[in-house]
Amino acid sequence: MSADDKPKQTGRYRPVKAYRNESFLDGKDARALRILSEYLEPLGRFQKLDVQDTIVFFGSARTLSPETAAAELAAAEAANGDVDAARSRVAASAYYDATRELAHRLTDWSKNLGEQQRRFVVCTGGGPGLMEAANRGASEAKGVNVGLSISLPDIEPSNPYVTRSLAFEFHYFFMRKFWFLYLAKAIIVMPGGFGTMDEFFEVITLIQTFKVKKRLPIVLFGTTFWDEVVNFPALVRHGTISEDDLKLFLRTDSVDDAYAYIVKELTLHALADPGPSL
Repeated sequence: MSADDKPKQTGRYRPVKAYRNESFLDGKDARALRILSEYLEPLGRFQKLDVQDTIVFFGSARTLSPETAAAELAAAEAANGDVDAARSRVAASAYYDATRELAHRLTDWSKNLGEQQRRFVVCTGGGPGLMEAANRGASEAKGVNVGLSISLPDIEPSNPYVTRSLAFEFHYFFMRKFWFLYLAKAIIVMPGGFGTMDEFFEVITLIQTFKVKKRLPIVLFGTTFWDEVVNFPALVRHGTISEDDLKLFLRTDSVDDAYAYIVKELTLHALADPGPSL
C-alpha cells in the first residue's frame, strides 16, 4: 500500500490553550503572570471578604507553646537528653503566650468597633511558632485571621488556626511581603530569626526612607532578646542610624503596654481611614 492509499486521519488536532498549558505557566516565560497572580488572587479574596486592613505579627516559627516545651523538657530529663536546650525552649515559650494573648485582645477590640468591614484583622506568615500563636489568639476570640504562608520544602503551608478562606500560599517572597505591608495598619515584632529580622528591617527601612508614608505603629516585643541580638545604641554611636530612628518603634515586654499603644495609635490615626482601595 502506497502512502497515498493509507487512510487519512479525520480527527482535528486541538492545541492546548495558553492559560491551561502547565509547562508554559511553570516556565520562565510566564514568570510575570505568576507574579501578577500573586497580586490579583489575594486582592479578589480580600475584596470579597471585606478585609480592609490588618495588624501584622512577625515572629519565630521555632518557638514552642508552653505545653509542648514542657513536654519536651520532661522527655529530655527522662532520657538524659539536652536539658539545657529544653529549658531554653521553655523560657522562650513565654513569648508564645504573650503573642496569643495580644492577638486575642486586639481581635476582641476590633470586633467591637461596629464597623461594616473587617478592620484590623490579625495577619501572620501562617506558619508554626509565634505565627501560630497569633492566629490561635485571634481564632479563640472568634475573629477571622490571615495567614500569608510561603512554600517551603517539607513544611505545611499554614497552621490550623488560620481562617481557611484567608489562608494563602505564596511562591515569591516579595509578593508575600507586599501583602504584609500593603494592608498593615500596625506591626508587632516578636523575637525571631533571620526571617523576622528581614521583615522588621525592611519595614523600618521603608518608613525611614519615606517609601511608606502612612502612620504605622510598630512594637518590638521582648527587650532582653532584642538588646542581645541587635545593638541599637551601637548603630547610633557609629552614626549609621540617627537617635530619632529609634523612635520609629516601641520596645516593651508588657502585653498591656503593647495593647494600649496599638489601640491608641489606631484610634487616633487609622479608624477614620478605611484602608487601601482594594
